[in-house]
Amino acid sequence: MIERYTLPEMGKIWTDENRLNLWLKIEIAACEGWARIGKIPQEAVEQIKKKAAFSWERVKEIEEVVQHDVIAFLTNVAENVGEEAKYIHLGLTSSDILDTALSLQLVEASDLLLAKIDRLKEVLAEKALQYKDTIQMGRSHGIHAEPTTFGLKFALWYDEICRQKERLLCAKEEIRVGKISGAVGTFANVDPQVEEWVCQSLGLKYAPVSTQIIQRDRHAFYVSILAGIAASLEKIATEIRNLQRTDVHEVEEPFGQGQKGSSAMPHKKNPVIAERICGMARLLRANALVALENVALWHERDISHSSAERVIIPDSTIALDYMLHKTIQMLEGLRVFPEQMLENMEKVYGLIFSQRVLLALVEKKVSRETAYAWVQRNALKAWDTKSSFKEYVLKDKDIRKVLTEEEVEELFDYSYHTKNVDYIFRRVGLLK
Repeated sequence: MIERYTLPEMGKIWTDENRLNLWLKIEIAACEGWARIGKIPQEAVEQIKKKAAFSWERVKEIEEVVQHDVIAFLTNVAENVGEEAKYIHLGLTSSDILDTALSLQLVEASDLLLAKIDRLKEVLAEKALQYKDTIQMGRSHGIHAEPTTFGLKFALWYDEICRQKERLLCAKEEIRVGKISGAVGTFANVDPQVEEWVCQSLGLKYAPVSTQIIQRDRHAFYVSILAGIAASLEKIATEIRNLQRTDVHEVEEPFGQGQKGSSAMPHKKNPVIAERICGMARLLRANALVALENVALWHERDISHSSAERVIIPDSTIALDYMLHKTIQMLEGLRVFPEQMLENMEKVYGLIFSQRVLLALVEKKVSRETAYAWVQRNALKAWDTKSSFKEYVLKDKDIRKVLTEEEVEELFDYSYHTKNVDYIFRRVGLLK
């Protein structure tokens, strides 16, 4: 069973201390960039690297007065550095630091999410192979359709999560950009070589063109991908919720020793993990909408996006991290009841073989319209009388003129519906 979820690993990325540590790293890299082109003495850079430090408490104290987080940070760093502080933030604007740091945070968050996605893929692959041949009722519109296998559900989810991983890798690359181009992105007061050095040293690409900020289509794409992954987790959780319903009861999510499902009804075992996943997916979809709203800003920049981003970006990465954790936990501890799956299949009097009978008649040169009418009238009678569909088919004079008793018997075979399961698994990459 996966360990209990704790916040620090993802949450520490979004702490104020980590954010300011990244600011300091960027400021020092910018000083190094200036020194490389001879605009700052190398001795000054060495002193800055030696003395540069901040105190979060002191930064907050200064910010109370100046009402500007970057200025408060720079003021505190200058208090520690002394005379050489005049070279810090040379030619830069606040968003050079803010946006480049945010990109670093998102790259780090992506790596944590990708690690959990890889673990989820492993669990899905294991379950797919375990239940590859476990026959189960396939449903459309919530109604019994034709047989499938429980393993095919996991194979489908595995394939989808593989696609979501590729999308997150693409989003990580999209957001892996820095910007050190000054107040409106023209490099009027900062040499482009400084930007190139900062980004190179931090493992980022540089934005080919920017304004005062990195353009927010990148962030909107990133948050939208997180919302898409959440939607896939919701899809899995919704299926588990439906299969756990009392009248279906083909699976149960983990229910721990001493766990209780209801304050009033001691018998209750509710799909609370799956419900939690579904609820949190709604948050990520809402955050994606906010991220899209942040794309259009006034001229070279306003700050209507920044206050929202301080909520939606950390929250989205933390929420998805938690959702992935809970999905893994839910699937690792899932209880599966194959006998109940078979019992549920047999509740509909063999009606799930109606298409098989239809196709057999068509193969015997009966028109599809006529064959459909013959099969449907027997299917409806079986449903209304709660009787065997096969028996009605065997008694139908029109059908029996075309199909022998032996041919009808052969049509009511579950294995017919699962004969291509291995083929599908090979296409997905779960079998060689």
